[in-house]
Amino acid sequence: MRTNEVKAKLKRGEPSIGTWLSLPDPTAAQLMAHVGFDWLTLNLEHMPIGVETSALSYAAIAGAGTVPLARIAWNTGENIKRVLDNGGWGVVVPMVCSRAEAESAVENTFYGPLGDRSVGGMLHAVNFGAEPAEYYEKANDEVLLVVQLEHVKAIEKADEILSVPGIDAFFVGPNDLLKSMGRKPTWDSDDQAFLDALDHLKATAKQYGVASGIHVASADFVTRRIEEGVQFIAVASEAGMMLSKAQEIATSLQLGSGKTVGKY
Repeated sequence: MRTNEVKAKLKRGEPSIGTWLSLPDPTAAQLMAHVGFDWLTLNLEHMPIGVETSALSYAAIAGAGTVPLARIAWNTGENIKRVLDNGGWGVVVPMVCSRAEAESAVENTFYGPLGDRSVGGMLHAVNFGAEPAEYYEKANDEVLLVVQLEHVKAIEKADEILSVPGIDAFFVGPNDLLKSMGRKPTWDSDDQAFLDALDHLKATAKQYGVASGIHVASADFVTRRIEEGVQFIAVASEAGMMLSKAQEIATSLQLGSGKTVGKY
């Protein structure tokens, strides 16, 4: 069975860099899988990406030697199952704000005795290059679970959440966290409450052996976050990269209105 190198890197304390996939297109996923990122996360939470398209994308990504992940629409067993049983190597779970929600994510992500994931499917084993029996035996060691702590309620309960066994990393969505604080959503901020929240999360996570993660707008921010001890870092998205370059060209040709099309 193939090793999930992203999970292995995080366990070793090393950084792992990836990006978001927002386009419902396996061809785009396949091309992005050859760029060089450690992992690609399908954004099922906010973008119109269906189950069949996701399954094809996971296969294309894994086939290129990159780790396929997905941010699910919400923290439910159905959503997690549809990622993992169809070939995803891990899930990013949005808006985890309590210990009970963290325990639910663990329960639905892992087989017993750690969790209570049901046994079935075929694509999960294929994407790991394993036979089904081997997958069922070793999946708990390779599947990645990342919980998003992106609300002030999660900051307040960080200790309760991050002490739950099975969580590999937490991930901050800066826009959502700032919005929950009553601040303007943005990629980065010098607001002291925001900075204090990040420091609190990182310190708490370190105490429980959980890796820290965050979303950044561009490569310029990656080195800074790594120096701060952040390991699981998402850089923009494939759609953001495409639009950024397209808008750069259009502007140079004095075309269009100059309006921003997407957030990232």
